[in-house]
Amino acid sequence: MYILLAHPCDDNGMFLPPGSLPKPLFDKSSSDWTPYRNRVEFETAEYLFTENQMPAGQINKLLDLWASTLKKHDDKPPFADFRDLYKTIDRTPLGDVKWQSFSVRYNGKKPDTDAPPWMDQVFDVWYCDPREVIRNMLANPDYAKEFDYRPYREFSTDDDERQWKDFMSGDWAWDQADIISEDPESHGSTFVPVVLGSDKTTVSVATGNNEYYPLYASIGNVCNNVRRAHRDAVSIIAFLAIPKTTKEHATSDVKFRKFRRQLFHCSLSKILETLRPGITKYEVARFGDRHFRRVIYGLGPYIADYEEQVLLTCIMRGWCPRCLSSRINLDEPAGWRCHHHTDVLVEEGTLDALWDEYGIVGDLIPFMNDFARADIHELIAPDILHQLIKGTFKDHLVDWIEKYLYQAHSKKDAERIIDDIDRRIAAVPAFAGLWRFPQGQGFKQWTGDDLKALMKVYLSAIEGYVPVDMVWTFRAFLEFCYLVRRSIITEKTLEQIQEALDRFHRCQQIFETLDVISTFSLPRQHSLQHYIHLIRLFGALNGLCSSITEAKHIKAVKELWRRSSRYEALGQMLVTNQRLNKLTASRADFTQRKMLNGTCLSAAVLKAVNTTVDNDNDNDNEVDDGPTNVEAHVELAKTPQYKRARTIAALAIELSIPHLSNLLRHFLFGQLNHNDPRDPSEIPLAYCPQFDDKISVFNSACSRFFAPSDLSGIGGMRREYIRACPIWRNEHPRFDCVFVNTNPGLDGMRGMDVARVLTFFSFTYKRKLYSCAVVQWFDTIGDSPNEDTGMWVVQPAHNNNNMPHISVIHIDSIYRAAHLIPVYGTQVIPAQHHHHQTYDIFHRFYVNKYADHHSFEIAF
Repeated sequence: MYILLAHPCDDNGMFLPPGSLPKPLFDKSSSDWTPYRNRVEFETAEYLFTENQMPAGQINKLLDLWASTLKKHDDKPPFADFRDLYKTIDRTPLGDVKWQSFSVRYNGKKPDTDAPPWMDQVFDVWYCDPREVIRNMLANPDYAKEFDYRPYREFSTDDDERQWKDFMSGDWAWDQADIISEDPESHGSTFVPVVLGSDKTTVSVATGNNEYYPLYASIGNVCNNVRRAHRDAVSIIAFLAIPKTTKEHATSDVKFRKFRRQLFHCSLSKILETLRPGITKYEVARFGDRHFRRVIYGLGPYIADYEEQVLLTCIMRGWCPRCLSSRINLDEPAGWRCHHHTDVLVEEGTLDALWDEYGIVGDLIPFMNDFARADIHELIAPDILHQLIKGTFKDHLVDWIEKYLYQAHSKKDAERIIDDIDRRIAAVPAFAGLWRFPQGQGFKQWTGDDLKALMKVYLSAIEGYVPVDMVWTFRAFLEFCYLVRRSIITEKTLEQIQEALDRFHRCQQIFETLDVISTFSLPRQHSLQHYIHLIRLFGALNGLCSSITEAKHIKAVKELWRRSSRYEALGQMLVTNQRLNKLTASRADFTQRKMLNGTCLSAAVLKAVNTTVDNDNDNDNEVDDGPTNVEAHVELAKTPQYKRARTIAALAIELSIPHLSNLLRHFLFGQLNHNDPRDPSEIPLAYCPQFDDKISVFNSACSRFFAPSDLSGIGGMRREYIRACPIWRNEHPRFDCVFVNTNPGLDGMRGMDVARVLTFFSFTYKRKLYSCAVVQWFDTIGDSPNEDTGMWVVQPAHNNNNMPHISVIHIDSIYRAAHLIPVYGTQVIPAQHHHHQTYDIFHRFYVNKYADHHSFEIAF
């Protein structure tokens, strides 16, 4: 592997001396906006077409209004009409990968009469050259600092422990580099793994079940945070054909099923054929750092749900696409599938034997067999969304719970319990980023986001209604899910994953013991056994989940369809996609040449006064996509609430806290006497500063913290708002809870306390601004988490006089928002209960470590 060092070279492939500067990327000046005349014209086009997605008729109307205001100045708007706008975008030379197509039809034997319609149908496949798409990705300057040029193995600096993060940290890329380097001509090259993914999507059920079958491509060199942030590191490269037949032939027509599979594989092989030469012999490509390098491609992981994994690997449903375990007992240890083993079986066995004994469809050849160093069985990517969330959680565990309730109780009692579980789910307090279920779980069509939200609150809702082994099963499963989703996984994490998986398998036996189910031989659940192996192969799994491609459906398919006329929509969608790519490429080009500093107005003002912008400083006006050197920071909202209290005395009345002024004086003593070891609350008031000046009250604060395992910015930063307002959305009060750092020397919950924010406010004392919060504290019950749920339990704290324990704290001590869920026990939730009442009614709460991945990592 050490021979593939990604050495820079010239455009002919000759290696450059160490330290050589890259060849200038452009001969263009900083005033060349081709094909646009100026910055206003480009940003107008980008705003109308990309951001606003304005229809053609409305573009004409806007430009007409614009022209009318400029007429008296003898000037014109940037474009005459929508046609002028579109033609200008189309003239963009960058990002121009044209769409092309090929047609496929059945050429086998047809019946003499009543041939199925699909046998005479022509199936069109639209695609763009994946090689050109990938070369554009390599050249994208946005990725230059988030790009791995070579495989690597990473070890912790603390204890020399192996850890996995981005794709190139995995063993598969390392092993591929070893194989490639056996060819001396490859030495010094850059290995570029091509990540593929496909998934059918429906754009409109109401208008005829319009389905599309997009194929996506990415490269393994970009860091996982880039791929997950959808910064065009995942591109659509094809729309595959979807053959259909009549209901009469749908299940019984063997020829149709075989043709459908063959169409899929031959289409993929045709689409990817331009990559084939570059898999065995290097070619020269430009990268985002402006250097040329030799590149060698390789087909990498394929992201797909189970149904498509079956299609990709040419096996039967019910079998594992990765290992040889029998479908009768998938959890029985077995060897790995590989195409060499399959080839031997096909040569020596019969189709029936392959079908019955190995689950192999022997008369089909996977498309990856056409490409060197590619084995589809090895390259099936893990699928957290469908295997864990939609599969094991919803289709298995949640359904088993409902089945158990109907089995253990009468129908009436079971429905009463399920209704109460729904009310428990609906009673969960609001939390930033948490979807709410006002009607519980009782709706028909679940999305991936629905299920992710339900996972966060389901465990406490079923406690008390099911045997404790079932609670343990859910706890073990949730811990497994949150561990495999981490952005950095260490050897210790792998041990924790294995321990959680073993616990899950052990505890779930309760479902079989109680005759809820008869077998655990379920492909999606079986796939959990391979996750540790896949982490070692491909790095952290959150960079290869099908949730990435499903999210891409929105931008790449559904929004384009909505912008079309709905008639023969695909052609319009392809044109729109191409124009969006051109605008994206133009922005990257202009940004790299530092032509988009400031705004259009500020640039015009600078030009008017003959002021030039200093372009020598690379950090000047650089977009800060979230600094990763800050673990957490909280700041108050920008605008105070002018209709709320303006003095401490008035705030005390508003909050019904008569001694608030005394609490503030104790707070000031602590702020002014950091070295005093005494508890400020115990200092006599005579020694505490007096404050009677004005204050500003705020309804919220913003917390920014490093949470790369959750949906976050390119730097791994996440932002959430902590609410403390008497009226939220003109409906009811909302006072969120927070984690407060109280003992930084200890990890997890042992170093933090939980408090509920009653208000935020700020004031100035002796020329210093203090940003504060009035909080009501919670006491932690016990010295460890609850053994059934794995969550810490807290209760509202009280003083010696049995009054709520309230303090004023500096917001710098707040880490982030905390989510609490009631310990329901056997209490039945009244039908009229509202979620905003929950914190005031219940007396014990779980600290919900499943609220998001960051909470899981800190609330242990």
